[in-house]
Amino acid sequence: MAGGAAVNVSGGKEYSGKMTNFVFLTCLVAATGGLIFGYDIGISGGVTSMESFLLKFFPSVYRLQEKSDSTSEYCKFNSEMLTLFTSSLYLAALVASFFASTVTRVFGRKWSMFYGGLTFLVGAALNGAAENLLMLILGRILLGIGVGFANQSVPLYLSEMAPAKLRGMLNIGFQLMITIGILAANLINYWTAQIKGGWGWRISLVLAAVPGGIIAVGALVLPDTPNSLIERGHEEAAKTMLRKVRGTEEVEEEFRDLVIASNDSRAVKHPWQNILQRRYRPQLTMAVLIPFFQQVTGINVIMFYAPVLFKTVGFGNQAALMSSVITGVVNMVATFVSIISVDKLGRRALFLEGGVQMLICQIIVGILVGVKFGVTGAETELSKGYAALVVFFICLYVSAFAWSWGPLGWLVPSEIFPLEIRSAGQSINVSVNMFFTFIIAQVFLNMLCHMKFGLFFFFGGWVLVMTTFISFFLPETKNVPIEEMVFVWKNHWFWGKFIPNEALHIESRTAIAAAP
Repeated sequence: MAGGAAVNVSGGKEYSGKMTNFVFLTCLVAATGGLIFGYDIGISGGVTSMESFLLKFFPSVYRLQEKSDSTSEYCKFNSEMLTLFTSSLYLAALVASFFASTVTRVFGRKWSMFYGGLTFLVGAALNGAAENLLMLILGRILLGIGVGFANQSVPLYLSEMAPAKLRGMLNIGFQLMITIGILAANLINYWTAQIKGGWGWRISLVLAAVPGGIIAVGALVLPDTPNSLIERGHEEAAKTMLRKVRGTEEVEEEFRDLVIASNDSRAVKHPWQNILQRRYRPQLTMAVLIPFFQQVTGINVIMFYAPVLFKTVGFGNQAALMSSVITGVVNMVATFVSIISVDKLGRRALFLEGGVQMLICQIIVGILVGVKFGVTGAETELSKGYAALVVFFICLYVSAFAWSWGPLGWLVPSEIFPLEIRSAGQSINVSVNMFFTFIIAQVFLNMLCHMKFGLFFFFGGWVLVMTTFISFFLPETKNVPIEEMVFVWKNHWFWGKFIPNEALHIESRTAIAAAP
């Protein structure tokens, strides 16, 4: 098997740990950090399909849309300023994630979450009150800073708090909250688009303050993770917290491993330099390629621009918004498949099945759109049956993403880094994710205009590449204690040659275990 089966990575070692009420509640509160990311993904496409919003901020797009009889259906929303509105957030999140790394490492995960929520709240207020494009873009930048901080800290927090055998399920709570945020935004857009007077878009934008407030207040009551407490020199508090989150007094073995990891972490003065060392090549490769692949699945094309996309393929305005609500429901429900199965079937099985399903659906949707619009994009009416068929296969595609690349794109990078470079590694993961989210958001409408239905085949090609990569190069990480993950890489057919024996700490573990 190219990727390698799960191995006995730590000499039969199995930490105690169960799902305590304390762990469940802390992870639930922390996971709400995903709401802000999801809400923004869902709200942007809906707002940019509202005529009153376009007329106020993007009148050229509105006029182009009104002249649809002379405009290719593929090109009617093509506007650099419109895509700048959507994509500016992700550029801000990219930059913010690097600052978030320092905050997360020095002050703890919870304060990074708090700052992210607070900044997102302020950005939402600015967007809701926007009177010109400058206010709108500034608000988006603040939203982006909030997303950068939350996405950097929340997955780390969840992976560090969770027992190894439940880490996948609890970490995917973050992705579940993203899907809930998307669905909530779709429902709100459907409602506000019907408000008379043309100010419904303001409600859509300002309600982003609600998820921002939830994570900001939630972060204040969250405890810090044992890993973070040890990293900052609070060993007794860390041991007390570890007993609380594991629900047992028998935590000595896990605590010793955390202390060893922390000693390694303190020896690393420049994590951004160290992460480039050969011994961290496997983790660095995954931290770059997994978020890149997640974005070139094409999912954000569907989620950002779902109403615009459905409108482009012949749905009316309200029908387009309703169709995006349907995909939002599918996205949320399908995420539960991953929550239930990720710690049983493993990460690889979900990655591979999801990839195959997404590829098939993208090919079919590309054919369906191509048959109706051809290469000219001439306006045509879609029958209800044909439109339903397009939505059906898009929903199949969304469901595959929701139990594979959606949650696992955040879970796997957050669980594979050793403590000494964990914050830096997660920042790379977030920044790569945000960079390619920005690029795709910025160029998608232009790509749709020029590549037409071939765009679906373009993303399908990438899904084929990423599924092949996972098959050969990603080892199974389910049920492996987070500080023992180095053994997984050492046992892999390809990555093992990058991991020196001294990285396994066999001698230091034995010495500590033998100490009185």
